[in-house]
Amino acid sequence: MSSKRLLLMMKINIAIDGHSACGKSTTAKAIAKELGYSYIDSGAMYRAVTLYFSDNNIALSNPREVNRALDNISIEFHSNDSGMSDIYLNGQFVEDEIRTMRITEKVSEVSALSPVRESLVKQQRKLARRKGMVMDGRDIGSVVLPDAELKLFMTADINIRTERRQQELLKKGYLVNFDEIKSNLLKRDELDSSRENSPLIQPDDAIMIDTSFLTEEEQLEEGLMLVSRKLVENLN
Repeated sequence: MSSKRLLLMMKINIAIDGHSACGKSTTAKAIAKELGYSYIDSGAMYRAVTLYFSDNNIALSNPREVNRALDNISIEFHSNDSGMSDIYLNGQFVEDEIRTMRITEKVSEVSALSPVRESLVKQQRKLARRKGMVMDGRDIGSVVLPDAELKLFMTADINIRTERRQQELLKKGYLVNFDEIKSNLLKRDELDSSRENSPLIQPDDAIMIDTSFLTEEEQLEEGLMLVSRKLVENLN
């Protein structure tokens, strides 16, 4: 058996953390597709919970109401025609709705709730029991998959992140002011990094990738190079 084929047969878990709009999901999806791995967007799970809480007027300050709501939430991922995963909330396709600004503005507050994080971390760990998983988020390498064989931490300049998010929203038909988006990203950075439960940090064994001046193709190349290096290390 050739070394290349052996490397392709070896499966590892890849954890990708970082700030909003730095290319985490784009890179994670591309790596998963290239390797034939499963991809889990943990951020989409928190957005789905936020959507449910918002639509059902759940009081975030009421622990009993929050726990009751979590018991009524079912989140699933289903492959679409391109081979990637779309998220479904209680059987309904919500991939587009969870990306709107009304959800973006609330997701960090919902994500900071301990019952929410405990519930979703449990689900995420269950999904990753089998090797060959790429999962991105803010606490994947530090909390969800601390034993992941490869951990990446992605970041980028705030103005570049803002422009990327603005273009992303524009493609979906939403015209949002640059300063409004930048303010939201900075607020999310602060909330994500300062929350008591599972804050956004760079794990000691994570490799940082600054995507400020990298194209999507270059981000994928960098990620695949690091995957190959890790697989070779494991082979030896």
